[in-house]
Amino acid sequence: MSQPTIAFLGTGSMSGAILAGLLRAGAGRVLATNRSREKAAALAQEGVEAIALEDEPGGNRRAAAEADLVVLGVKPYGIVDLAREVAGDLRPGSVVVSIAAGTPIAAIEAVLPEGVAVVRAMPNTPSHVGLGVTGVAGGSRASEADVALAVGLFEAVGEVLVVDEAQIDALSTISGSGPAYVFMLVEELTGAAERMGFTAEQAATMVQGTFRGAMELLAAEQLPPAELRRRVTSPKGTTERAVAVLQDARLGEVFDRATAAALARAQELAAG
Repeated sequence: MSQPTIAFLGTGSMSGAILAGLLRAGAGRVLATNRSREKAAALAQEGVEAIALEDEPGGNRRAAAEADLVVLGVKPYGIVDLAREVAGDLRPGSVVVSIAAGTPIAAIEAVLPEGVAVVRAMPNTPSHVGLGVTGVAGGSRASEADVALAVGLFEAVGEVLVVDEAQIDALSTISGSGPAYVFMLVEELTGAAERMGFTAEQAATMVQGTFRGAMELLAAEQLPPAELRRRVTSPKGTTERAVAVLQDARLGEVFDRATAAALARAQELAAG
């Protein structure tokens, strides 16, 4: 199915980013629901068949009934209730995609008909600029074709990894939470530059340009980051001295503890 009909039930920040990526990529028929008529009107201007729930309370059910691929785009606490709401309207053979953290596939499958597959996805915030990384896992009823349909959805906003659901929470601690780690490093290095006497604007230019350039270089060279680090680090030079300080801080252990804490929290959320 090259151009499935896609329904977004809720167009919050992340689902809205995926929707925008699909529109940029030239998607086929797309329906979307949201609470307000103002937001629906804005989406309609982009070519979306938008439904305002304040005007049509049963809009989620109508959108789901007309779609091959249904994205549940509400907050995690509302995912199962939304799936239950539209369960009787879904087409046999349709695929339901959840982008909610902490809600296992089995909880969604339990309220849907046997003929409906469920795929769980974990996109990250760079999806807003088409550079996301999304983990995708198929449920017990999902075929390879069902998973491929979901993969195509998220490829509109970046790269996709197909994993087992057991790995989704661990993936979220890396690619899901990872942008926050990067922003924190940018924040701290910018602060160091300002403390050395540079203005906030100068510091931002240096640090953000350096991070952006380093990642582009990493992508272009296709070499291990350790090798590129060695190329920057001249023997007995200034970078070597700085890197030694960072290595003494045992950053690997720090990141192990940070990701373990994130994983433990994800497991708490999944347990309810």
